[in-house]
Amino acid sequence: MDPVLSCRGLRRSFGERVVVDDVGFRVAPGETYGLLGPNGAGKTTTISMVCGLLAPDGGEVVVAGMPMTPSALDAKAHVGLVPQELAVYPDLTATENLRFFGRLHRLADLAGRVEHVLDVVGLRDRADDRVSTYSGGMQRRLNIGIGLLHQPTLLVLDEPTVGVDPQSRDAILAAVEQLADDGLAVVYTSHYMEEVERLADRVGIMDHGRLVAEGTRRELVAMVGEKGQLTLTAAGDREGAARALDDVEGVERASATPEGLVATVDDASRRLPGVLGAVAAAGLDVTGVEVAEPDLEAVFLHLTGRALRD
Repeated sequence: MDPVLSCRGLRRSFGERVVVDDVGFRVAPGETYGLLGPNGAGKTTTISMVCGLLAPDGGEVVVAGMPMTPSALDAKAHVGLVPQELAVYPDLTATENLRFFGRLHRLADLAGRVEHVLDVVGLRDRADDRVSTYSGGMQRRLNIGIGLLHQPTLLVLDEPTVGVDPQSRDAILAAVEQLADDGLAVVYTSHYMEEVERLADRVGIMDHGRLVAEGTRRELVAMVGEKGQLTLTAAGDREGAARALDDVEGVERASATPEGLVATVDDASRRLPGVLGAVAAAGLDVTGVEVAEPDLEAVFLHLTGRALRD
């Protein structure tokens, strides 16, 4: 399947400072690509080049088979950009905002698109209220709706849940999941690692202007050799059970604790049945199980040495 977005060898400098250095990635229809990086990593500059807001010094961006440049209107028509800063008019209603932006796109079926977008972002019941009366989460959802009006094939979301409550965040994430299921290609940046864990089919991690790693969550975790941890609450021969796990495939090490035992395991969730069978055969009575899988936070810190909000 041809990618909706293809970036190759992107470079951009501001004066003598290189901000983006040889960055390339692809996003297919129906795929959500998470772009992570500490502040100053080059994410915003990369997104600006993807959307045609900024010309690269080198490399190319192709959207829907068309080269993207600041003057490429046909390519830009395939992109829906949802910026971190709200781009809505608070004195207008949601419907009025959508109609205004829809006219800028010269949409033929403006009324139909407005109604559809209101349903997608869950604002139909507040469509005729002024945006100034909306919660932060509702304004964020309207911001996304504006980016969807012209039926883009690529949706670029830059920190779409900043400052919203948990309920609104979940509504936004559910909407993004549905859009991807419907075939929309999505580029998603966030400072909330759990959002990228939930949404992204593949993740690219940027640092110092370069793409330092890319892959699925499982591929990234395997790249840095992170292991999962099983914590068992149990009674019985804990020491004997820990020794029994030495012969179980995937178990790297196991040790007894006052409450049970702890084991470091490769692909912990998949190995759990074998672990439980082995400790039961060793006479351990298990009353509780906790599985801690390696996550993107661990991978991110391993690759960049910095917290996401550094």
